[in-house]
Amino acid sequence: MTRTTIEETVRQFLTEEFEIDANKLTMDAKMKDDLGIDSLDVADIVVIVEDKFGVVIKSDEMASIETLDDFCSYIEQKTSK
Repeated sequence: MTRTTIEETVRQFLTEEFEIDANKLTMDAKMKDDLGIDSLDVADIVVIVEDKFGVVIKSDEMASIETLDDFCSYIEQKTSK
């Protein structure tokens, strides 16, 4: 899966499922501070990522992800294995 496909898929589900303004979805946007993603959202995101990418995210790994770029890089790394 290409990085572009990952970014497009992530942007799509963040916009549709979490109603985040697409203009806020820049790669340097902080997941918590800029996008308003809280711990309940993280649980939903884990399920969505597993469904869309076949990637299992551990909660401690998700806690270390700060920006949208970090998140997409994490998915890219997991899907390339």
